[in-house]
Amino acid sequence: MNLKKLRKAESLFLHRYPGGFDHEDMVKIGKKHNVGKLAEFASTALAETSFGKQGQVLDDIVKIVSRSSMISMFEKPKFRDYVNGLGRDDRAYLANGFKRLLHGEQERGFEDIVDVLAAGKMARWSLLTICPLYLRPQEEVFVKPTTTKNVIRQFEIEDLVYHPRPTWAFYAAYRDVIEEMKGKVNPSLSPNNAAFTGFLMMSTSVDEMGPNI
Repeated sequence: MNLKKLRKAESLFLHRYPGGFDHEDMVKIGKKHNVGKLAEFASTALAETSFGKQGQVLDDIVKIVSRSSMISMFEKPKFRDYVNGLGRDDRAYLANGFKRLLHGEQERGFEDIVDVLAAGKMARWSLLTICPLYLRPQEEVFVKPTTTKNVIRQFEIEDLVYHPRPTWAFYAAYRDVIEEMKGKVNPSLSPNNAAFTGFLMMSTSVDEMGPNI
């Protein structure tokens, strides 16, 4: 990681927005994205005990995707229709995959979800990472392809190669990188990981400002 570039990005952001995400402009943007409200919903909807009702938990996962400002408007109905159209066995497999990802064997759960979604050409980074982010916004990360590729390039992250098909190995490594980067800058830039990747996005491509914050 190029620490010099990260510190420069931090300086420019804090010069423009003193107080980081406590600045009034950032607060307004944050309210639009409702990370807190969706995190509150996810804390109940995606609790381990909620997975006793597979149908309901899948409905709630679809709700989270549908309500998230970080998911493309094109992906939302496709994901909803795909999940609702799955057969009983595949729905159970998908629900168990999310349970493992969120509450146990994360790697296995991640790969199980990829298997189910890939059959419908729906294995996309955004759909794999949005639920973990809302459930644990201080720990998990949302992977937006363009932003992620720009972060790797701009901050010269070595040994991390992005691929369109989601893999646990990349996710875990990228999550570690984000955690390391957070530790190098002012805490006001990371009230949650969605905000921090929003800061990184703004530092690499001003035109993309919005979906990751």
